[in-house]
Amino acid sequence: MTQPPAISFKNVDLDSVAAFPGRVVVFVTGSGQLDQAGRRVNRLMRGALERFAESRAFARLKDGEASDLAFPAGLAAEAVQVVRLGRRPTADEARRAGAAIARGRGRAPVLVLAGALPRVPDIAFGLALRAYRFTAHRTRDDEEADAAPPEAGTVTFQVTRPEAVAREAQRTAALAEAVYFTRDLVNEPANVLTTEDFAARLAAMAELGLEVEILDEPELARLGMRALLAVGQGSESPSKVVVMQWRGGPKESPPLALVGKGVVFDTGGISLKPAQGMEEMTMDMAGAAVVAGVMRGLALRRAKANVVGLVGLVENMPDGRAQRPGDIVRTMKGDTVEVINTDAEGRLVLADVMWYAQDRFQPRAMIDLATLTGAIVVALGHENAGVFSNDEKLAAALLRAAGEEGEGAWRMPMGAGYDRLLKSTLADMKNVGGRPGGAVTAAQFLARFVKPETPWVHLDIAGVASLAKDSDLAPKGATGWGVRTLDRLIRDLLEA
Repeated sequence: MTQPPAISFKNVDLDSVAAFPGRVVVFVTGSGQLDQAGRRVNRLMRGALERFAESRAFARLKDGEASDLAFPAGLAAEAVQVVRLGRRPTADEARRAGAAIARGRGRAPVLVLAGALPRVPDIAFGLALRAYRFTAHRTRDDEEADAAPPEAGTVTFQVTRPEAVAREAQRTAALAEAVYFTRDLVNEPANVLTTEDFAARLAAMAELGLEVEILDEPELARLGMRALLAVGQGSESPSKVVVMQWRGGPKESPPLALVGKGVVFDTGGISLKPAQGMEEMTMDMAGAAVVAGVMRGLALRRAKANVVGLVGLVENMPDGRAQRPGDIVRTMKGDTVEVINTDAEGRLVLADVMWYAQDRFQPRAMIDLATLTGAIVVALGHENAGVFSNDEKLAAALLRAAGEEGEGAWRMPMGAGYDRLLKSTLADMKNVGGRPGGAVTAAQFLARFVKPETPWVHLDIAGVASLAKDSDLAPKGATGWGVRTLDRLIRDLLEA
């Protein structure tokens, strides 16, 4: 597993800054004001830092952005990185400042002169998130990579209260590892991350205190998960459902259920996808990866909450045994589905796992995550996940958590008119409702497998789970979208 960079918090003697051999980071306010550490560095640089803070180049920087002063006179450092940051930065600004430090980080050690600056844990968190680099299958270093190599130097934050800051940073450190775990899963190719390998990685989290069960195909058949099994019947990789429980809250308190779509590769099945871009379908298990990452984070930070994560792991392949357009399958609930398009498979997986989650755990609420439709990408692009819900309070809480974490999310409509588009003449429903409103009809399909007493949110993360270019807090590829939002939601609803 990829590990976040080694970050420590120390009360470093400012007299030692002159001899520090790596990169030195200083923070300057928008007005050009220097703190104690900045003034010390400025004296060593014979006023060069102050002159830069008064320049047009600095004025063009926004809060959270940075610029380098290379080979500064008076210091042994290879560079002084100047980060613009307000006196009272928001969490988002602090994280972007940390990300700016990560982007400039090379192989040398880094000394961040934070002093008594507020939100240091958020700066460290942003640094850790942006420092991620997936190198598991590289045999040599890529000079064009936009992040530091795995063997990059350590990062030391000079702070006035190291013990207190380190305690505050424990939660975000656990969260960074959870995001890394999710990104690793999404970035892995399908010949490595098979359904069996995925399940094994989740089973290994029992070492952290999670209760992990793996349901194999005979057990899924016994439970009646025929819709899920139909999706994977054309693959050599056996379908599985993994159940992860974290019991950190009151024993009698019902859990929050998180359900993830885990299609480790999606060819579209008999309704075969076009060849162009099909290689991206290694990320069709991102919903399951987010659920796994959230569960890992809860265990690492010993959350005082009861949460169960369930993921349906399948591979959708064309084969002599694969399900066909026109097949009718019976779900665990008992409803029948006419399969119009075998590329609308994720909803069949989720239908059975969601029903099982409610039947077995009677959760206080349920949230599912899936790279479910291309239609949500058409509607919202790559800036927001689609949010669908049957409960106003739960939807509002999730949107609030996403906003606080800086992860884009947008509420989408639902209604009877969309639901009627799923009518079938041969079965209880079709698995698609046509091109118009495709993301909404997919959500309407899932809503049929939500019990009336269960508050529910469906998150369509097809546009945000993996990006073709880097973002503020992630290099291109897997983003880990949703781990931070759901962790905050759990803290707000279950641990407050």
